[in-house]
Amino acid sequence: MEMIRLKIQIGKNIRSLRRKRQVSQEDLAETMGVTVQAISKWETGKANPDVMLLPGLAEYFEVSIDDLFFID
Repeated sequence: MEMIRLKIQIGKNIRSLRRKRQVSQEDLAETMGVTVQAISKWETGKANPDVMLLPGLAEYFEVSIDDLFFID
């Protein structure tokens, strides 16, 4: 059985979705109740969003939680 390996790239996806929606890191941070530094760390891969924020992020970007992890 061949294993399928998917690269998790949530930070890259958040950045892409944020830019596509034309919102600043500041706006996203305010909406999610986190700091701009947190958004920056997510987008650069230095940190990941808290699991409790994933449903809100998915709703905000109108994607599934899976899409946050695996879309391009």
